[in-house]
Formats: sequence, C-alpha cells, structure tokens
Amino acid sequence: MDVRARNNIQVVGAADGPLIMLAHGFGCDQRLWRLVVHRLEPDFRLVLFDHVGSGASDPAAWDAQKYSSLTGYASDVLDIVRELDLRDVAFVGHSVGAMIGALATTAEPGRFAKLVMLTPSPRYIDDAGYRGGFSRSDIDELLESMELNYLGWSREMAPVIMGTPDRPDLQEELTATFCRNDPAHARVFARTTFLSDNRADLARIPLPTLVLECSVDAIAPREVGAYVHEHIPGSQLITLDATGHCPQVSAPDATASAISAFVRSA
Repeated sequence: MDVRARNNIQVVGAADGPLIMLAHGFGCDQRLWRLVVHRLEPDFRLVLFDHVGSGASDPAAWDAQKYSSLTGYASDVLDIVRELDLRDVAFVGHSVGAMIGALATTAEPGRFAKLVMLTPSPRYIDDAGYRGGFSRSDIDELLESMELNYLGWSREMAPVIMGTPDRPDLQEELTATFCRNDPAHARVFARTTFLSDNRADLARIPLPTLVLECSVDAIAPREVGAYVHEHIPGSQLITLDATGHCPQVSAPDATASAISAFVRSA
C-alpha cells in the first residue's frame, strides 16, 4: 500500500529547516495543527499526516485488529519515516499521539532526535497511587455513549475536550472534526486510547523529551503531566498558560513557541 496515500502525508515549510513531525490525537486530524504550522513553517520542515481511520487517510487501509493497539499506529509512524527517509526527526505528538510517538521513537531511536509530548496521558483510568482523571466506570460510560450515538457524543464531548467556553467557534470546529470520522473506526480508536496503559513505556524513551501540559485540562490533569515528567529520565515540563486539551488550537502562539525553542535547543 502507498504509505503517502494511506496516511495522507503532507510536507510543508522550509526545505532546509530542522525537521518536525506532527501527530494528532484521537478524533482529530492534521488540520488541527494549522495554526501551529502557520507559525513554524517559515523556519522548519514539517511533516503532517492522518492516522488511519482519521481525516483523509485511506479508508481501505483500516484494519480493526491492527488499530486495536497503539503499536499499530506506531508502526505506521515508522513506515512514514522510512518511506520519506527521515532522520533527526523531532516528533510532536498530541494526546494519544504522544504515546504513539513514545512507542515509535523507542522502537527505532536512530531516526529521531527529540520528542515533544503535548497534553499526554499514559493511562486515563485512575489506579492505586495514580490519578489519570477518570474512573473505569467513567470510561465505560464514555465508550457506551459512543456506541449508542457517536454524533451525539461528539457534540457533548467536544466542548469538554476543548475547554474554551468563551470560544464556541473552537468547540464547533472540534465537533466537526469528530463528526468527519467514520464512527466505526472512531470507536476502535477510542477504546485503544482510553483503555491503554503505557506507564511502563515512559522510562524507556531514549530521547530528550519535552512535556507540554495546560494549566487546566479536563482530559489530562496536571497530576498526569507531573507523572509523565517524573518517569521520563531527563525530561522537561512546561505548563502552558492555556485551558483545555488542545492548546495547538486554543493557544497556538505559546504552543509553537515552546516547540520551536525545544527543537532548536542544544
């Protein structure tokens, strides 16, 4: 299968600039990076793509078994960097895209230079000594709601995820993005995302890592950011002056500035 078509790969920006790969999270697509892309493309070469089952990825590439694990998405990332022969990649992953990046960079660290984890969560469900932000019953209810009425779930959850009640335009954009996805594919990706537990993978990340969290985030509370930072050796943690789970949309200046500074740092 043509990897470029499978993942709707787009390469933009400065041809000779430092290389950044942008990976979106659950329910999203590469278009939600556009405000950050606008700020970064004068100085960086940017690789954007859609996870299979999202955005304008090839529907024929969908495999429910493969994408029932984050390793399926991570293997696609590795296919992309091999297909484009990318090296010294700064991988920027949003939400579950950050965990996909953790798996990909750990599997083939020679292709990557740095990792940026934007509002990551290695486990959404609370556990003994760990606060992920949700109980198991919360997640079961969320998944059941998606099964019964995906479009209704999208309209209800988008404002919670975006976390910007004063910016209804942003909430509407996220709702529209959710609704563009095939509900059957989205339900599999949701189960893969919200039932995953990648806490043990954090200590194995071999790259300089920046963790970017928001000051208020209903999906990945600050305890999660602190946990990720604590468990990745030598990582940095920055708390953006932003609310919600999608600062690349709600606070693109701060998000792009943090990414740029980290990628350029020695």
